[in-house]
Amino acid sequence: MSIELTDEQIRSVLQGVSVPPQPQIMVDLQMEQVMPDPDLRAIARLISQDPGLSGALLKTVNSPFFGLANRIASIQQAVNLLGCRSVINLINAQSIRGELTDAAIVTLNRFWDSAQDVASTCLALAKRIGHPAPDEAYTLGLFHNCGIPLMLTRFPGYMTVLEEAYASVDAVTRVTDIENRVLNTNHAVVGYFVARSWKLPQHLCEAIANHHNALALFNDEWSDPQVKTLLAILKMAEHICACHRVLGDQPEDHEWDAVAQLVLEYVGLSEYDFECQRDIIRELGVG
Repeated sequence: MSIELTDEQIRSVLQGVSVPPQPQIMVDLQMEQVMPDPDLRAIARLISQDPGLSGALLKTVNSPFFGLANRIASIQQAVNLLGCRSVINLINAQSIRGELTDAAIVTLNRFWDSAQDVASTCLALAKRIGHPAPDEAYTLGLFHNCGIPLMLTRFPGYMTVLEEAYASVDAVTRVTDIENRVLNTNHAVVGYFVARSWKLPQHLCEAIANHHNALALFNDEWSDPQVKTLLAILKMAEHICACHRVLGDQPEDHEWDAVAQLVLEYVGLSEYDFECQRDIIRELGVG
């Protein structure tokens, strides 16, 4: 069950972190999406007005995960292939980048690469285990860490805190525990409010809020199975993409070590099966 917080409580939790509004192009696209028959040509025209969005869209559709025989150079073709929902997700991700200074963007180069890799890996895993909504797994992979760049805008030394947090993970301590101790907030809760403000489905918001709380959720038989399945996919994807190295600068994936058995049992994969999936996905260009 979701908990409704007052504006004052939200401000307290965010500790001065500014949640970016949806960009105007996002509003225009959503208006088009709710039409009885969305006009993909109109959507392509909107995106073509922004070079950054156009480039991000073409980069995604030409990634190895789509397995296209020929590279696509047309925004219209890319929109036709991805569809409205995936296009909207990409635009939201780009709008976070627009909130940052040039220095922050340079600092976060590894974050942007990781977000795209994890999203694509979530998509591949979801399809391979037969998840009925692979696009939701992709969305979670893309946005689960969207609080990180916003934390950096509020706390310039945040990446050092994040690395300390990844180094401290064990069966008791979570990444977010260290952030809470040092900064009185954390990137998971910030990401939750970003997702809420952009009206992502509630179970996706909950998955973002709990993506460093997987051990507790998988030990709780009453946890929402929809959230648990998405988190299982995400934890596997993070491990395959080595987020512990990319974001945490750590040689060992302590978080995966703590949840691996529970995650694999939940999705019905043996360790050997998972290693095979990992190798197949990495051959597509990740990790």
